Amino acid sequence: MPINAEYRGPAELPEVISVFPLPGALLLPRGQMPLNIFEPRYLAMVDDALRDGHRLIGMIQPDVTHSPNEARPVLFRIGCVGRITQLAESGDGRYILELTGVSRFKVVEELTVQTPYRQCKVDFFSFTGDFTARKGEEAVDRKALLEVLTDFLEANNLKVDWDGIEAAPNEALVNALAMMSPYGPAEKQAMLEAPDLKTRAEILIAVTEMDLAKKRTSGDPPVQ
Repeated sequence: MPINAEYRGPAELPEVISVFPLPGALLLPRGQMPLNIFEPRYLAMVDDALRDGHRLIGMIQPDVTHSPNEARPVLFRIGCVGRITQLAESGDGRYILELTGVSRFKVVEELTVQTPYRQCKVDFFSFTGDFTARKGEEAVDRKALLEVLTDFLEANNLKVDWDGIEAAPNEALVNALAMMSPYGPAEKQAMLEAPDLKTRAEILIAVTEMDLAKKRTSGDPPVQ
């Protein structure tokens, strides 16, 4: 999705961003993530992002397996910042919005702040390739990706718009499938941290193949 702001490199993004910890949520550069915002602290976060003009929110997963404090879990070190590109008010106090991914980031430190939401000092310079659209997509094994997608759909009695899939460039296809995949936080984090698009696709294929093999041997019912 085109966005009004053009980010050409890490220097054009702020060093401090608000973060939204959400388990199982995967945002990737140029991917779109719908969000239903209803908690007061995150309503305030959206208001501040709009008021400040940058419209940026960092999506990051909480590392719940290594968090002694469930109310304030430890964060994974890598997340992805997105820009609010659509926003609607629901009429009952909620925001329905869409984030478009800009770049991944590395958490340098979490800051002590007065806001009800968490903020981090971050580094984007480890992910300069994120600012180049479709970088490395020629190395993706598209045939293998579509084969495992077909197997997954058949195993779970699902249908998709194949015309849309066949028309999608490799970057859009890999990232959309990764973001929509039904896997857990560890698998989502591995796909987020993949060094390139080819590796992300390989992780997605491997995880899906393992999931399909497990279902075949256990006789688990298909995903509904």
